[in-house]
Amino acid sequence: MARVYNFSPGPATMPNEVLVQAREELLDWHGSGMSVMEMSHRGKAFMSIAEQAEADLRDIMAIPDNYKVLFLQGGASMQFAMAPLNLLRGKVCADYINTGSWSKKAIMEAKRHCHVNIAATTEESKFTEAPAQAQLTLDPNAAYVHYTPNETIGGVEFAYVPQTGEIPLVADMSSTILSRPIDVGRYGVIYAGAQKNIGPAGLTVVIIRDDLIGHAGENVPAILNYKTQAENDSMYNTPSTYAWYMAGLVFQWIKRNGGLTAMAEINQRKARKLYTAIDDSTFYSNPVAPESRSWMNVPFTLANAELDAAFLAQASEQGLVTLKGHRSVGGMRASIYNAMPEEGVDALIALMVAFEKHNA
Repeated sequence: MARVYNFSPGPATMPNEVLVQAREELLDWHGSGMSVMEMSHRGKAFMSIAEQAEADLRDIMAIPDNYKVLFLQGGASMQFAMAPLNLLRGKVCADYINTGSWSKKAIMEAKRHCHVNIAATTEESKFTEAPAQAQLTLDPNAAYVHYTPNETIGGVEFAYVPQTGEIPLVADMSSTILSRPIDVGRYGVIYAGAQKNIGPAGLTVVIIRDDLIGHAGENVPAILNYKTQAENDSMYNTPSTYAWYMAGLVFQWIKRNGGLTAMAEINQRKARKLYTAIDDSTFYSNPVAPESRSWMNVPFTLANAELDAAFLAQASEQGLVTLKGHRSVGGMRASIYNAMPEEGVDALIALMVAFEKHNA
């Protein structure tokens, strides 16, 4: 069976080149006589894989030397707890910007550990926009400011990086990391679940400034302490070795294909094409304010929701899968991460045009 165009929000499609390379190396990695998933995480072979992956990520993101890169487990959801457990540094409050489902989950977890100041929320607009800088009410005594640059479910994205002065900015970049160049130095902590733009589920990348490590309280479990993880090179316990290896292959794929500048150009072009197709139609619509539209996750609804099932069925027949929107939003959602080829977006647009012609 031919490979489909997988528009899943995560676990998401991966580059074909990476999957082919992984297949070729599956049983025997570089003459070792074993698969990467069979290797000791402390053996020379896997250590070389881990070190190369970190070096490549540092290269493509231009990560400054005063930042640690951690390859952890637990997904972004574990970081919802690790952030307040490690970053309060004697303070009792943290600022959170609420722009959707994942922001709300981060806020709910943070409230277990500290007072949360909602610096801004767009709940009244049903999370269809990101707040402007002028709308942020930041607490000068906050330990950090947390936000979600891209809300996967609602398709809402910040078009700017919030200015927080001397207060560290913490970002859940799960669905936007590696989609474009960013200035890492503007953040105190960046974390991201791997299953969208990095690799398979099971791995979480954390990029943290050195001065923010080592402030966890004595009651924080060792495995949830950034200091523990940094001192043990992310190997305090057995890491997600195969996912780490796969992430390394993705980093190399990005480097071979022009780095993050090239990724940004392609991603912006894919998103522009799809939004144009939606906006030029009276049959499809997108609820998000144009200035807050995500490059990565494009939700859209049909004029008649009773046609949703027929649309999804025709899409599946044409090899366009996982387009059903999240249950809390409905409609459709096309996740068009780095590994989604432009041809996949073109095929989706062609389907949309044909479906509208026959059903409008």
